[in-house]
Amino acid sequence: MFSPTHAAANLALLTEAELLFSAEAVDAAVSQLAAQLTADLGDRYPLVLAVMGGAVVFTGQLLPRLTFPLDFDYIHVSRYGEATTGGELVWRHAPKEAVQGRVVLVLDDILDEGHTLHAIHERVMALGAKACYSAVLANKLLDHAKPLTADYVGLDVPNRYVFGYGMDVRGAWRNLPAIYALNA
Repeated sequence: MFSPTHAAANLALLTEAELLFSAEAVDAAVSQLAAQLTADLGDRYPLVLAVMGGAVVFTGQLLPRLTFPLDFDYIHVSRYGEATTGGELVWRHAPKEAVQGRVVLVLDDILDEGHTLHAIHERVMALGAKACYSAVLANKLLDHAKPLTADYVGLDVPNRYVFGYGMDVRGAWRNLPAIYALNA
């Protein structure tokens, strides 16, 4: 629910945050990912699955830069909601496009602990995909192993709560063109 207090708190989050990657740096990373994906998957007619809602900005900027034919669908699975720590995995929307026998490319905003992307990968393969690749805008650098590593990474981010460019903080600031981190 919107309130002036809530809006002021969200503005304070941004004012007090640290800029990690400028809009120009993020744009360059997306362009580089597009070039890598075009080189590697351009002749494979993949099914691209965007993970909603975080990947909406990343997907919207990446897709026009992919210069090959593809099919597109989305999935909606979340562990965060409006929290800043992950919780139980909730599946809200499975792909409608047939996955069986397809090369699948999953697009997500961030590879944090890796549990969500790992679960998506397992589900896509269980549905009969020929192969499943993942591309993330941001990869959080952790001091322990993740259950899955992304095949394509735009930017490595520190082990802090990051937001902007599709990633939210308490439901806000997905619309920023740059990437910020909350100060501890």
